[in-house]
Formats: sequence, C-alpha cells, structure tokens
Amino acid sequence: MSATTILLPLLAGVPIGLAIGLIGGGGSILAVPLLVYVVGVSSPHAAIGTAAIAVALNSAAGLAAHARAGNIKWPCAIVFAVAGVTGATLGAEAGKMLDGVHLLAAFGILMIVVGAALLRRRRTPPQPDVRLSRDTAAQLLPRLIPIGLGVGLLAGFFGIGGGFLIVPGLMLATAMPLSTAIGTSLVIVTALGATTAASYAWSGLVDWPLSALLVAGGAIGSTIGMRIGRRLAERKRTLEIGFACVVMAVGAFVVVNAL
Repeated sequence: MSATTILLPLLAGVPIGLAIGLIGGGGSILAVPLLVYVVGVSSPHAAIGTAAIAVALNSAAGLAAHARAGNIKWPCAIVFAVAGVTGATLGAEAGKMLDGVHLLAAFGILMIVVGAALLRRRRTPPQPDVRLSRDTAAQLLPRLIPIGLGVGLLAGFFGIGGGFLIVPGLMLATAMPLSTAIGTSLVIVTALGATTAASYAWSGLVDWPLSALLVAGGAIGSTIGMRIGRRLAERKRTLEIGFACVVMAVGAFVVVNAL
C-alpha cells in the first residue's frame, strides 16, 4: 500500500471518531461519504460494509468507559438492540438490492432530514431514574420495540451505526437524560453495526485493511473528541447545532453528486 492509501483512510477515520467523542454519535453518517469522496471507494455498497465494521469497533471501544461511569441502562439497551438487530438484518438485505447511485442519493436525503431533526430542541424533561422493570414494561416496551425496529431498518439499509437516531429514540421512548442515552446507545450501535457488517461481509462487500485504518483514525478522533467534549460540556447544544449543519451540508453535497 502507498503512503496515500494509508494516510487517507486514517484521516477519514478522525472525524468519525471525533463526532462520537463529542456528541456520542453521528460518526457513522459521515463514514460513507468520506469513503466514497475522500478515500475513493468506487462501490457505495463496499463503502457501507467497510464503514459498518469501523463503526461497530469504535463504538465497542467507547462502551467500556460509559459502563464504568454507570451511563448505561442495560435492560433498555438490550430490548432496543434486539428489535434493532431484527430491523438491521432486513434493512441490510434491502440496501444491497438498490443500485449504488440511488442508495447514495437516499443516504444524502437521510442526512439532511437527520440534520434538521438535530436542530430541534428536546422538550421532554429528563428522568434519570427511569428503568425497564416488570412495573414499567407495559409503558416502555410499546415505545422501545417499534422505535428500535425502525432505527434498525434505517441502520441496516444505509450501513450506519445509527447513534444519531438511537440517542433521540431512547430519549423519546424513556425520557432518559442525554448522557445516559449516549452511553446506552453505544451498546445498540455496536450491535447494529456488527449486524450490518456481517451481512455485507457475507456478500464480500468489506475491505478489511481499509476498515482497520478507519478504526485507527477513529480511535485518534474519539480521544480528541472526548477531551474537547469535557471542556465544552456546558456548550453541548452548540456542538449539536454545528454538527447538524455539517451533516446537512454533506448530505446536500451527496445528493447533488449522486444525481
């Protein structure tokens, strides 16, 4: 491999990890455009499969720190993940049947919609003590399961970890605080990313050396992002707005180029 083919994937991995470190998600939605337009992966399907591997591994790496900090609601995470994996399995198969140009165009449209959704303020008051138990199952399961299934379908179809969808989805279903939703989402992102990656790997649509370089770059970006995030903890909303604008801009670029 030449220096350029090593350096570009490493650099592409940095913003993916940076987004995860800063706001707990969103790195995966940048991965596919970076692989296609920066790294030069010719097949959108191969870009999706390769990105899914990197997203799953980067999320798994960040999971341990959140577990130690007690930021994971495990029963909620497991129910959401099981529903999500079911959806991701179906979504991945559907995504592979769509031609690359239309898949990229749809991906760009999703980026614009997600960016716009991130600009909206969350109005539900947080409930730090929420938990899934026998007493709360009748209230929480009808929310967790369909939202998890829907997020999984999108994650599998577009080859994304879905953290930017999972975090608001968890908050909508359970009203858990943002910090807890971020930690809990990493369990689900890891499961969904692994499901999508396995589906694409089975079809021979994963570039393993490229994934390894993305993971290495993502580790660097995640470390930087978490340090910046701690310093800017009081400006979380500003970070979310900035990220939303970047996502919408990249989405518009992807749509224009795909069409």
